[in-house]
Amino acid sequence: MNGVKTVLLLGALTGLLLAGGEALGGRQGLIMGLVLAAGMNFFSYFYSDRLALAAYRAQPVTPTENAGIYRRLGPIVERLCQRAGLPTPKLWVIPDESPNAFATGRDPKHASVAVTAGILKLLNDEELTGVIGHELGHVKNRDILISSIAATIAGAITFLARMAFFFGGYRDDDEGANPIALIAMLILAPIAALLIQMAISRTREYAADAASARFAGTPDGLINGLRKLETWSKRIPLDASPAHQHMFIVKPFTRQTLARLFSTHPSTAERIARLERLRYQPAF
Repeated sequence: MNGVKTVLLLGALTGLLLAGGEALGGRQGLIMGLVLAAGMNFFSYFYSDRLALAAYRAQPVTPTENAGIYRRLGPIVERLCQRAGLPTPKLWVIPDESPNAFATGRDPKHASVAVTAGILKLLNDEELTGVIGHELGHVKNRDILISSIAATIAGAITFLARMAFFFGGYRDDDEGANPIALIAMLILAPIAALLIQMAISRTREYAADAASARFAGTPDGLINGLRKLETWSKRIPLDASPAHQHMFIVKPFTRQTLARLFSTHPSTAERIARLERLRYQPAF
């Protein structure tokens, strides 16, 4: 059901982009919207992981680089990957005291998991296992690619809306841009795109939480980890780009009131409630 919902939501985003292009520029605008969507999706597929890791100055974690961190993370990741049937991802550490983590990469063979220095200090091994299991859940479900594409298309829609504001809409036929369609594209389309992107992100967060519980054998580590992260991520904010906020295990706290009204994450309380219900299922 989550897979079907995600496909439908991605289709809605793409349709919104194409409809906006057609409304602003007729057939030429429709083609431009299609080319823009295809080009940005191609770029996201191959390069979004590198850009995300570079944006937060992520450093490799290997037996020779950040070896102390590797000695702690390595066994946890290996154990979880064996249970999940996944190849071992590349590991990275972000030199930031705000506790958080994310996964990136276009598929399981090209996946990376990044954790902040702050989360390593805050969480014990059981809690860290729950967090890493969540990120591997995203890898298993290919959520990183799905979320990157959703964010890219939403960004393209916003870009078209800004072009409409500056140029007033241009069509390649005899008619000018429909004023109503222009206003809708300028005001409503970016909001609609954001809401659809949020729905995709929330759906995938719940699925990754459930995957973590399966891989770890218990939801308790992630439950306790989420409680700590909810508190400490607010005490120590992370300066994260809006384009990357959907990637983190908890939404980075930025002190921006308006941004908090449009969250890409479900509430931590609801995530914990769902995880607690897993205790009563036969698999646990």
